[in-house]
Parts: sequence; C-alpha cells; structure tokens
Amino acid sequence: MVSASASQRADVVLVGGGLANSLIALRLKSLRPTLRVVMLEQGPTIGGEHTWCHFATDVDAAVAGWLRPLIVHRWSGYEVRFPGHRRELATDYLAITSQRLHQVVGAALGSDAWLGASVTDVNPHQVTLADGRILVAGAVIDGRGPRKSRSLALGYQKFVGQGVRLTAPHGLTRPIIMDATVSQEDGYRFVYVLPLDPTRLLIEDTRYSDGPALDRVGLRRAIGAYAKAQGWTIAQVEREEDGILPIALGGDIDAYWKEARSQVAEVGLRAALFQPTTGYSLPDAARMAEAIAGLPKITSATVRACVEARSKTTWRRRRFLRLLNRMLFRACAPDQRYRVLERFYRLSPGLIQRFYAARLTRWDRVRILIGKPPVPISAAIKCISESSVFGGQDA
Repeated sequence: MVSASASQRADVVLVGGGLANSLIALRLKSLRPTLRVVMLEQGPTIGGEHTWCHFATDVDAAVAGWLRPLIVHRWSGYEVRFPGHRRELATDYLAITSQRLHQVVGAALGSDAWLGASVTDVNPHQVTLADGRILVAGAVIDGRGPRKSRSLALGYQKFVGQGVRLTAPHGLTRPIIMDATVSQEDGYRFVYVLPLDPTRLLIEDTRYSDGPALDRVGLRRAIGAYAKAQGWTIAQVEREEDGILPIALGGDIDAYWKEARSQVAEVGLRAALFQPTTGYSLPDAARMAEAIAGLPKITSATVRACVEARSKTTWRRRRFLRLLNRMLFRACAPDQRYRVLERFYRLSPGLIQRFYAARLTRWDRVRILIGKPPVPISAAIKCISESSVFGGQDA
C-alpha cells in the first residue's frame, strides 16, 4: 500500500510499474542517483505477471551489461517447428521474469515504489491519486501500456502462458520459440515453450489474430492438450500470465502523437515502441531508458521530445516490417499464415537475427521477398501501401 508519510514532491514520477518504466527507474537510479524517482503502480507488484524475452543480438554490449542483473534464464540457442521442417538456431535467448523485475526495481526505489497506488489524473507536472493526494514533479512519465488510437492499424498477438511443474523431466535443453505443428486456429497459432529447469516449463499458446478477444479458457485447455501430446504430465500449474500485444500493420505516427493529451511523456507500448512483427518491446524499452537517463535536463517536456522523436524515427525505419505484417494478416487466409513463417525460418541465421533486432539490410529485404511467395501475388500487391489498412496517406 502507499505510505501515508510519503512526500508529495519528486523529481520524476513514473505512472505504471511495467517494463518500460521499470527500466527507466533503474537507469535513473544508476546514472542520476540524486534524483528522487517515484513509481506509482496500482497492482500489488512491479511488473505484474509477465516474462520478457530477447535475443542476445537484439541489444548492444552496453545495454546487455546493465540488464544482466535482471536476467533469470539464458539459453544457448532455440528451435522452431513447422509442418514442413524443424530447425535449431544458435543465437542465445534470454528471459526476465516479473518476479526478478519486482525484486531489483523494488530494491532500487525502496519506499518510492508505491504499490496499490490508483491514479485518477495525469498531467505534465502532477499526478492525482484516487485517495486525493497530488504528487508534483518536474517530469511525469506515463508507461501504462498501449492506448487506443484511430491513427494506427493493428493486428494482435494474443497468448496465455502457464508455468507448470511436470511429474518427470521434459528433456528440453533450449526454448521452442515457435511450434506451429499444432492445429491452426484464430489466425496463425503456435506454442512457445521455455524450459525453466528439468521439470518446469513455461508453455504459451499464441495466436496472431485480427481481433483482440482473448479466450483464456480455450487457451488453457489448448496448453493442457499440447502438454499431453508431448508426453508431459502436469503435476501443478504454478502461475499464469497472458497478454495482447500490438502487431503494427500501418498508420500515421504524427497523428498518433498529436492525440497524446497534455504533453505528458509516454513510453513503452504507449509510445509505439515495439518490434512491429514480434511485439517484443524490451530492446526498445532499454534503449529508451538509456536515452532518457542521459538527457541534460529531465523534465516532462524534454522526455516527451526525446521519446516522440525516437518513436517517429523508429516507426519510419520499420516500414518494411509493417509491409510484411500486412502480407501476413491481409494477403493470407488465417489458417495459412504459418506458411509465411515456415518459409522465413529457412533463411540464414544472420538475417533472422537482424529481423528480430529490426536491423534488416537492403539485401535482407530483397532476400525475404524473392523466390516463390507464400501468399497470392494479387493479394500481396494490394497490401503494398499502408493506406490499404489505414484510411489516409502513407505514414
């Protein structure tokens, strides 16, 4: 609960205790230790109930260094499974859990991590809490997840994940990032499996769907069926997480930022900072935290300008990834979407690394598009322009 004795003034107020604000808190406490940073999280823990993963090649060595205390698991490689082929790749894969995030960020902020703190109003220099208190700060940063907007056209990556303990060892030594040998339902469906220890797994049933509705009961049932099909017997479901992540198809990023009221600095998914195809947000969040902590002066105006500029630049640089998304969502029949990923995972390991890191070269883009396409040519042509999914000019 919020401490009644907490001061109502701070240098920086972080609204929301998700990943983006948590990383900002850590960088500020490390690089700007004299600043008072207060985090307001309405839930009982920082980070909620989530697992955030990334590839080692997604971030540079400097960022990897300060992320290291958050890393709970690191695997040497991963595998993918499709009806037409299976493949193992050597890129290291890393995971951060919300439990570790809560522990590390909580230790850094101490009593300035306000849990159970419901917010009713957010302005550039003050935040009003449900209990009537007003917290005043030079910088207010809003990281409460994606906001609805008519300016962005989205598909959705939806999932339910269960942390399970098995009755016997599972035998996996590396994650299964995509197992698309399962039946295709509600768009592109795959199962994602992280081996946590010899008898514990995180199993997620994931759908790349046109709509955001999440059938938690159905996905729980599907997880149980998948485990049974693998010959695993679940002794206990230890925890559960779920998510609905944006997959960017197109939009007008300038209009999106004009919608943000009161010039509040927005970060994370709220700033449209995520890998457009995978929905992964950790690398962008880490780089943004680094940039904010390095600002000469930290105010709502300077943070807003920094984030907005990076968001717009990043959005424009990733235009090609949104084209691929439109082909996946609009040129493919939903139950045939897996063919696009099946073909993609036959490409070179270096290209796949650069794809996840959103650093494709010009030749990479050519290589992805040449050859026999997994989608009808006529349907693909209709998807070339962003205006095919967004009513207006190309962003």
